[in-house]
Amino acid sequence: MTTPPAGLRERKKQATREALRAAALRLAMEHGPDRVRVEDIAEAAGVSPRTYNNYFASREQAIVSAVTADREARIAAAVAARPKDVRLAEAVTEAVVEQYTDAGEGRHEALLFSTTRPALRHAFLDSTAGIEPPLTTVVAERLGDAGAPTARVLAASVAAAVRIALEGWLRPAGEDAGAVGSLDAGGLVVPAGSLSDRLRAALAPLAPAFDAAERRLQP
Repeated sequence: MTTPPAGLRERKKQATREALRAAALRLAMEHGPDRVRVEDIAEAAGVSPRTYNNYFASREQAIVSAVTADREARIAAAVAARPKDVRLAEAVTEAVVEQYTDAGEGRHEALLFSTTRPALRHAFLDSTAGIEPPLTTVVAERLGDAGAPTARVLAASVAAAVRIALEGWLRPAGEDAGAVGSLDAGGLVVPAGSLSDRLRAALAPLAPAFDAAERRLQP
């Protein structure tokens, strides 16, 4: 059998991923996330459960992926596209805010669905960890220190800051921000307040570290 060219393989993989995302979200919104099986998602997307497992580790991850949709890679691409005379801290902050607050056409309802259902909320929060790998690569290129840990530390800090901002955004109104386990309670949570403001506030403490890393590049 002739092996398809690499570009064609990647396009097929992306098409399969998108089909699984769409099927997962549609079935979850029709029947409720707790009533959707991996087998149902795979069948609706026209693939086997084994193929499904090559793309997603759980049904929750697939459903939430329909909302996040490669957001992590888009954040990294947005940072890379910023002019070099823009501070790295500013480039990262603007990229994160842009990608997290622009739900895209038809995604607002899906975003609310994913963030207000207990079964999906944690998968949505866990997806922030995906920011680290692509952002590490871009920051390392910007700093010219691919072998140093600085880029990874900065990228991991960004991922943690974004998660903290989202946790605050999803916290029930009037609840103590320091409450432990509040998002584990299983109740309905309605996103409130400005997510943009929360993201900027959470990322602000990282600016000195980004600035210091950039200063080391100056002659």
